[in-house]
Amino acid sequence: MQFTVQQIAEALGAECQGDTGLTIIRAAEPGDAGPTDLAMAMAPKYAEALSNGDARAAVLWEGADWQALGLSAAVFVPRPRMAMAGITAMLDRGQGIEPGIHPSAVVDPKAQIATDVSIGPLTVVGARAQIGAGAVIGAHCVIGLDVILGESAVLREMVSIGARARIGDRFIAQPGARIGGDGFSFVTPEVSGVENVRKTMGDQGDAKAQTWLRIHSLGAVEIGDDVEVGANCTIDNGTIRNTCIGNGTKLDNLVHVGHNTRVGQDCLLCGQTGVSGSVEIGNNVVLGGQTGVVDNIFIGNGVISGGGTKILSNVPAGRVIMGYPGIKMESHTDIYKAQRRLPRLARDVEALKKAVFKQPPSD
Repeated sequence: MQFTVQQIAEALGAECQGDTGLTIIRAAEPGDAGPTDLAMAMAPKYAEALSNGDARAAVLWEGADWQALGLSAAVFVPRPRMAMAGITAMLDRGQGIEPGIHPSAVVDPKAQIATDVSIGPLTVVGARAQIGAGAVIGAHCVIGLDVILGESAVLREMVSIGARARIGDRFIAQPGARIGGDGFSFVTPEVSGVENVRKTMGDQGDAKAQTWLRIHSLGAVEIGDDVEVGANCTIDNGTIRNTCIGNGTKLDNLVHVGHNTRVGQDCLLCGQTGVSGSVEIGNNVVLGGQTGVVDNIFIGNGVISGGGTKILSNVPAGRVIMGYPGIKMESHTDIYKAQRRLPRLARDVEALKKAVFKQPPSD
């Protein structure tokens, strides 16, 4: 996979100068770049490292003197991370999955496989599953019965998709993602201690020990277009209705989405975030790493939670929250500052007590 500097610049809609016919094979750090590499030096702080490498072409910040940096060609970008998205997409060599269906794959005769689909070794495709054109499915994947997988999907190795899931176009699942497991839903014959605690916020009442009975998941998982799911993510089936993930939403590694939950469009759920069942999450929500969300609440559009936040109640649209329990970030910051002052405050109070008690009695 190789491109010229000119082709890369045109794909980015960016300006380029110099010998734009130079061939580029890969992207590299400025100090490690060789003659056929595109050095990623998109800020002045990379100039010194660039001079230590052997790059002939680089992506530079606007206004950079590419000739003074010893380059033969340069691409100029105003927004570096946006440029990274385009460049890495062009130069991604993929996982090497061969075209067609591997002989060891087990594909049910009733499955519908579109054109240009690649299916890797030891993958299983269930009855009546529909796989869209251009999908690439890695080794050891399982696609259950009646699953609909859209066009240009990419499943890395050991991804499993449970029965009846409906997934849109351009879906990406990283290794070990599990979509469509049963929800974690159980009940006791009589009122349990957990139910009493939810009502009283502390007292189990007179509930006795009981056996947990399974509530089966009759719903499935519904995922929109352009969704990405990280390694070892889990998205549970709904109990009656489907668990839903909206268009453009991205889930990081080790994210859990519980049964019946609905996640809106263009959300980011960062690593180790856990969302309980029956949560309604709006559009453009960002949940920082290790955010925890209790069940049966809503999170409004545009909410941002800092890493480690525990969301225990409804969050209105547009709010930025942090802490345990999650509160407005500015309030959490004030509390944190006050906590850091507590040892000094305690010393000051102790000194005042000593000073007051040592005073002679007044007339």
